[in-house]
Amino acid sequence: MPGSNLTRIEAEERKAIVEAPIHYHVSLDLTVGAKTFGSHALICFNAKPGSSTFLDLIADEVSAVTLNGVELDPAEVFADDRIELRDLKEKNEVVVDARCRYSNTGEGLHRSVDPSDGNVYLYSQFEVPDARRVYAVFDQPDLKATFDFKVLAPKSWIVTSNMPAASVEDYARETLDGTLEAKPNETTKLWSFEPTPVMSSYLTAICAGPYAEWHTEYANEDGRIVPMAQYCRQSLAEAFAKDVDYLFDITKKGFAFYAKTWGVPYPYAKYDQIYVPEYNAGAMENIGMVTIRDSYVFESKVTDALAERRVVTVLHELAHMWFGDYVTMKWWNDLWLNESFAEFTSTLATAEATEWHDAWATFCSGEKSWALRQDQLPTTHPIVAPINDLNDTYVNFDGITYAKGASVLKQLVFYVGRTKFFQGIHNYLDKHAYSNATLADLLGELEATSGRDLKAWSAKWLEESGINTITPAIEESKDGVIGSLTLTQTAPAEHAVLRPHRLAVGFYDLDKASGKVVRTDRIELDVDGETTPVEAAAGKRRPALLLVNDEDLTYTKIRFDAASLAFAEEHLQDVDVALARAVIWLAFWDMTRDGEFPAERFVDMTLRLLAHETESTTFRYALACMSTTAHHYVAASRRDEVLKHVAAELFELVRAAEPGSDAQFQLATAYLGYGEEGDAAFAANARGLLSGDVAFDGLEIDNNFTWTIVNALASVNEYSDEDIDAQLKKKETTENREFAYGAHAVKGTAEAKAWAWDQALNNDGLTNSQLEAVARGFAATPRPDLAEPYAGKYFETIDWIWEHKTYHMAEALLNGLYPGYADPATLVSLGESWLASHADAADALKRLVVENVASSRRTLAVRRYNEGL
Repeated sequence: MPGSNLTRIEAEERKAIVEAPIHYHVSLDLTVGAKTFGSHALICFNAKPGSSTFLDLIADEVSAVTLNGVELDPAEVFADDRIELRDLKEKNEVVVDARCRYSNTGEGLHRSVDPSDGNVYLYSQFEVPDARRVYAVFDQPDLKATFDFKVLAPKSWIVTSNMPAASVEDYARETLDGTLEAKPNETTKLWSFEPTPVMSSYLTAICAGPYAEWHTEYANEDGRIVPMAQYCRQSLAEAFAKDVDYLFDITKKGFAFYAKTWGVPYPYAKYDQIYVPEYNAGAMENIGMVTIRDSYVFESKVTDALAERRVVTVLHELAHMWFGDYVTMKWWNDLWLNESFAEFTSTLATAEATEWHDAWATFCSGEKSWALRQDQLPTTHPIVAPINDLNDTYVNFDGITYAKGASVLKQLVFYVGRTKFFQGIHNYLDKHAYSNATLADLLGELEATSGRDLKAWSAKWLEESGINTITPAIEESKDGVIGSLTLTQTAPAEHAVLRPHRLAVGFYDLDKASGKVVRTDRIELDVDGETTPVEAAAGKRRPALLLVNDEDLTYTKIRFDAASLAFAEEHLQDVDVALARAVIWLAFWDMTRDGEFPAERFVDMTLRLLAHETESTTFRYALACMSTTAHHYVAASRRDEVLKHVAAELFELVRAAEPGSDAQFQLATAYLGYGEEGDAAFAANARGLLSGDVAFDGLEIDNNFTWTIVNALASVNEYSDEDIDAQLKKKETTENREFAYGAHAVKGTAEAKAWAWDQALNNDGLTNSQLEAVARGFAATPRPDLAEPYAGKYFETIDWIWEHKTYHMAEALLNGLYPGYADPATLVSLGESWLASHADAADALKRLVVENVASSRRTLAVRRYNEGL
């Protein structure tokens, strides 16, 4: 048997054998120890008589397998994470008893111990194929089934699943499979849950532990009362209680918005949101019980960008209840149908149903910039990506699947019209309720409501890779009147596809009375082919700034005419609309990383923007991209001077910022990322912030900001290992342990880097979050002398990582440990040699390596551009 990496062909073959109805009776014993748990599964299914297939299961031990009343030898039928089932009947029952392992990596059933109070918390994470880490299952999305769950747990715990509990009873006399086993020293409860509707296995879920809980109800649009609940760890309960009512309100607004927009009320029996520790994703759309990373429980001050992102995340997962859960993809090549739609519609809901009205500016600066970066890598792929096996799926949770797809859907809404678009979505959801669907099914419904032929649109937008660039050319008379305006569309040679766009061209001028740059005119049109004349522009006065893709209606790179470029560079901070600023800023950032705009001018333009920007996510990304530019893209001979300039300017911006503002908080945090060893002024400022000798009105030095300062001091060797440990002892929590690991790893010494490298690779006791903190700290110290020794080691270690780690941990290590501050020419050379010698390596592995090497290749090219200026 080929093992755990299920291929698309194998899934299709199994789908042709296994037939509905499929029903699972799953019983879990969570009382047998700290390392493993008992798993008992009875699976009832139909099949083609005489055929053979297999169940998926990752387990330490399989003690019994019974197929249609016949006991099978586990040693013969269980291998390579599969249980072979031969000579099936029309109706079949298979029983599997196993001992499965808790994870500390966020995969399967994760077990976390809170150091602040010793409480144990369990939660499941089953996407892509990790239900098989908990029970025997046909673990593919198109083999939908119904599920009955029973869970034996300590009496003090609560247990939640996809459905409401049918009963909770004391249970201390026998194990779940019915064999007698007295447990006189343990008091337990057996939780039995109502049967689920038909659903995919990766959407099933179990959470257990002494979670704090809050409850309310929602009056659903179909007349039902839907119970709602939120949960978190006890140690976070005080902080979370401040936000629970707000998050319930956001969720209820989401219920109402989606039901109205799609004409389909929320379809499930309840809706829980459970905030869980050490999560390896943002959140997961388990039916009726969403899991969310508990870094979204805010004990310390956070940016407005993160507060808004929490709202978008809540609404993203809620959107999945319809799109992904109610109707599910048949295979992972349509993963984008889930994620792109949820990303698009959660941004729409955030902008129109909550107080975060600038959500589309947030989307442009954050999500769309992620898409543009991903789409310009050698590993770019179509939105409808070819998925040959599960490994292909893992790497496609990326900026194309989420952000490019969402941006393209936004463009499609304008292309077909909003009313017709959502009528098509309503019809799609109704037709395929509780079943599986494909892209063709969706496009068919949208064609029927819009009257447009979407096959050609889909072929160019969804089935081809790459991104276009649209550039304006203006001819004008001496008196400033436009004679002609032409938009030219280009595509990279390797993805030479020109696409149809629905976009707007904005005219912007400086209003002398207010000092703001305001829009004075707007032209909306269809753009297709290489050149498109903007006929409506002829005869209009030429504006100071001509903005292609005003309002960010389509997915494209844009460029400026020369006069607009100069004006936008000088006046970006004066543009009065957040979305327009985001579109302009993103274009300048794209030009900078393409080696078309000088790095130092981008830095200075960004500093001017930061003095005025009010949209938190644009602010956040501007800071991040300025850091990348200053550390990597400026000419090597100018790097130290530019970094000192940025640090000094940021400190002055902190002084000038409004006390207690989001800008002040972000600027102070950013300043602490520019420390260099031996910089006495920086060390004094950082220590002063920690002691209170340096203070800014409104800037609170709370727990998380304290650790930001500690991290900054450690990076310049002004904070010892003993100091870090002493800081942790003041308040040892899950989060502070992670901060401490990161602070030890970020220290600017060879010994600290050797320790971090060893811990990340060899300490299997680290949770996924602790491992990521160590890896981040290892790579974050911006000193080439510390990174250089690991350039060769990195490529020598890749194969070992891939062989010995789960995919999620391999991804964290291969991305986190990449020594990006080493000489980019060396990294490119070593990377090319590794790739040349690993032509037969797994595609998913090669993709991780290719993307890291591509970042170094870009750094090398852009740095050379700036050195040549």
